[in-house]
Amino acid sequence: MPHTRTPGGARLAAASAVVAVLLSGCTTTVARGAAGAELRVVAAESLWGSIASQLGGDKVEVTSLIDNPATDPHDYEPTTVDARAVATAQLVIANGVGYDTWVSKLLAANPSSGRDVVEVGTVVGAAQDDNPHRWYNPADVRRVAAAITTALSKADPADTGYFASQRQAFETVGLARYDALIAEIKATYAGTRVGASESIFAMLAPALGLDLITPPSFLRAISEGTEPTAGDKSTIDAQIQNREIAAYVYNVQNATPDVRAQVDAAKAAGIPVTTITETLTPPNATFQDWQCAQLISLEHALAAAKAQP
Repeated sequence: MPHTRTPGGARLAAASAVVAVLLSGCTTTVARGAAGAELRVVAAESLWGSIASQLGGDKVEVTSLIDNPATDPHDYEPTTVDARAVATAQLVIANGVGYDTWVSKLLAANPSSGRDVVEVGTVVGAAQDDNPHRWYNPADVRRVAAAITTALSKADPADTGYFASQRQAFETVGLARYDALIAEIKATYAGTRVGASESIFAMLAPALGLDLITPPSFLRAISEGTEPTAGDKSTIDAQIQNREIAAYVYNVQNATPDVRAQVDAAKAAGIPVTTITETLTPPNATFQDWQCAQLISLEHALAAAKAQP
């Protein structure tokens, strides 16, 4: 099933109306960047936009369509401004995997012979019904960085060396603290059992060496906006009541009544609770600063749990 939280018909209809009115089905040829000109890059989500900005440096102008932490990317309705940005972009970065299906509507409404598209799901080989939160998979982050660098070099061959240097700096310097925190948590807390509210944490947990014991069917139900089973809720209630988890991680941008009840129960049981988000928080943070802040918060929660008698 595509990853969505609410019925998507109205959302997709609205997106179609936006692009139909603005673009009227025309075909556009977008010129490649001339020497010294900035490449126009559009990212559906600001987290990918942040990475693209760092990889492109002063050779790119990046526009992120979703850059507000209060916005739910699943239910986003593109505007005419978004449509114009996509229509004139030389590179568009979309998450795919059923996460931002509205992007394909914008692209299809304005075909361009001079525009490249990096779809994250395709880059990492994810199926349409896989976990879409690929930015929480450290290995996937590097795969996408490589794909963006390739696309930038294709659009501006004269600056291929520059883009290669930017990528090296991003991976070795920009991600240094991020990598160190991941290694630190894995070395200290490998095998620790944790709980989570949805699938957003499902790829990061194993990368950290943590044992996420929340039923996968519950994680997916919350992420997709469907009703969790009574059995799954009962299992999680028992995990919390019996203190089978050291910490509980929840997405504050998708705190359903079931999730809020689990958060309250975890706090009442003395289980440290930490948060995670789907978009850059604060909105002007870099990808790595945002991720590091969350990793530090998680590390503190794990440390607090370990210190308990």
